[in-house]
Amino acid sequence: MNEGASTKMRDQASDSLRAQTLSCVRGDKLLFRDLNFALAPGQAGLVTGSNGVGKSSLLRLIAGLLEPFSGSIHKPAATALCDDRMALDENLSLQHALRFWARLDGQSENDCTAAIAAAGMDHLAEVPIRYFSTGQRQRARLARTFLSHANLWLLDEPANGLDKASVILLGQTLQTHLDRGGMILAASHIALPITFDLNLELATIEQLETPL
Repeated sequence: MNEGASTKMRDQASDSLRAQTLSCVRGDKLLFRDLNFALAPGQAGLVTGSNGVGKSSLLRLIAGLLEPFSGSIHKPAATALCDDRMALDENLSLQHALRFWARLDGQSENDCTAAIAAAGMDHLAEVPIRYFSTGQRQRARLARTFLSHANLWLLDEPANGLDKASVILLGQTLQTHLDRGGMILAASHIALPITFDLNLELATIEQLETPL
């Protein structure tokens, strides 16, 4: 193998997502154990399972907000989590709230405008977030994710509250991210209009009687 090919393989490995023998315990409950999966640039994964099996916890583990009980996670340095938290100042308009994050990330006003357009919220850019409906608030969360330019998007129920047209637009934005070499790991009970390379179904595990 020549040096150029070896370097390319190392770069692809560093940009991938890999979980090895990953286990998660919350309180005295084992949510999942010994998960092994991987995503390469341009790939998407779907996490399914009943309520309480650990779908959200898995995304938070990968985002670095929780510590795994055991196992390891390798992920790109640039990772964005979209869940039910707003992470935006609701007293500001969407444009101004996103501008705050853009300044921190060294991005431009045009990046904010593009993220708002990708979420289908051009007509609401100057409206304070506190006036948004449930579906509009969800699209605002997505716009924050789109602004991040992260390689890996972790999406927790991204289609919640969205109407049919918004789900179609979401699918187009997700596909564009994949086409550019990004990765997506989504937990969703609503069908998303993209093709998934990985389907990860989490099953219920009984409450622990003794610590692992």
